[in-house]
Amino acid sequence: MTVCTTRLTARLTLFMAAVALPATMLANSPSASAANSLSMLGADVSTAQRALDLGAKYYDANGNAKDPLDILKGAGVNYIRLRVWNNPASGYNNKAKVLAYAKTVKAKGLKLLVDFHYSDTWADPGKQYKPAAWSGHGIGQLQSDVYNYTYDVCNSLTSQGTAPDSVQIGNEINVGMLWDDGKVINNDFTNLSLLLKSGYNATKACNSATKVIIHTADADSDAHARWFYDGIKAKGVNWDITGLSYYCMWHGSLSTMAGVVSDMKSRYGKDVVIAETAYPFTSANADSTGNSVTSGCSGYPLTWSGQAANFTAVQNTARGAGAIGVFYWEPTWYAVPGNGWDPADINNSGDGWDNMAVFNWTGHLNPNIKWTG
Repeated sequence: MTVCTTRLTARLTLFMAAVALPATMLANSPSASAANSLSMLGADVSTAQRALDLGAKYYDANGNAKDPLDILKGAGVNYIRLRVWNNPASGYNNKAKVLAYAKTVKAKGLKLLVDFHYSDTWADPGKQYKPAAWSGHGIGQLQSDVYNYTYDVCNSLTSQGTAPDSVQIGNEINVGMLWDDGKVINNDFTNLSLLLKSGYNATKACNSATKVIIHTADADSDAHARWFYDGIKAKGVNWDITGLSYYCMWHGSLSTMAGVVSDMKSRYGKDVVIAETAYPFTSANADSTGNSVTSGCSGYPLTWSGQAANFTAVQNTARGAGAIGVFYWEPTWYAVPGNGWDPADINNSGDGWDNMAVFNWTGHLNPNIKWTG
C-alpha cells in the first residue's frame, strides 16, 4: 500500500467482470462465522518505529500513555507486519531497522510478518521499482538477488531469536514485481514465477516453519484473482497463504470480497488473509500533505464509530468467508512531523494517512476499535 493519491488510478483492469458467487450468503451466514476464526489479528505498524524515534506519544482508550504495541495488543492484535525496503534513503525501514523493531515485537509476545517489497521505496499495483543496487540486473541475476536478500534478512532475524512467522514475497504484485523483468506481460508468468520460487525457496531454507504469503490487491474481483493465482500455479509456484488487500473505497463491496476469499480458499486449498485494510475516521487533514482517502463507503460515516464499524464488518465478512486473518494497514501512522510518506524526503514530506490511523492527531486510540478472532 502507498499513500499517494495516484493509487486510485493504479488498478489495472484485466477482465471485464468478476465471477458471480453467493458472497452475501457467505458473509452473513451465522454458521459460517461460528465455524471459522481469525487467528492472524494483524497490524502493519511500519512507521511506528520512526514515530517513536521522533518522540511521538500514544495513549490507550483511557488516556494512559503506553507503547503503541501494548495498546494494539490490548485491542486484540496478535500479529505485527513490518515492511522492509532494500536501501531506503531515510533508513526506514531497511534491514537494520526491521531487525531492531522485531526484537520489540517478539518481546511483547506478538507474531511477526515481514513484507518484502524488493524495492527502495513503495511497491504496489501501479509501481514495482527495482532497488537501485539491482537496477541493471536481468532475470537470471534477479533470481539470485531475491534468494540471497530474502535469505539474509530471514536468517538475520532467526539468528537473533526473532524468526519471522510469515513473510510476503512481494507487495501487491497484481502484475508482477521488479519491473520490467518480473512484470507479467501478455499473460506470461514465466519471469515472475522464477522470482517467486526464489523467494519461497530462500524462506524455507532459512526456516521451514515460516509461512510464505503471496499478496495481491485483488479482493475487488474474483476474475482478477483467478487470473493471477492460476497463472503462478501453472508455473509451479508454491505458497502457503493467499494475501489480498481490501479497502472498500477502492475494492468495492464486502460481498465481492467475501466471494473472492471463499473462492481463493477452495480453489487453491490454501489459507487466505486480508493483508491490508483501513478506513477513515474523518475527512479532515492534519498536515500539509493531502489525504490519500477523502471519502468513505455507504453505511460507514467518517467518525470513530464509523471507522470501527467498517473494520468490524471487514473482519466479520472475512471470517465468514473462511479467511484466517485481517491486518489493519498503518493504524499508528498519525501526523508526526518528520515521519513523512516519502523515504527520500522523510523529514519534510507529510502523512497522507493521518485520517486512516486508529489513533487521532494527538495519539489517542479510537476507543471503539477491536480486533476479534
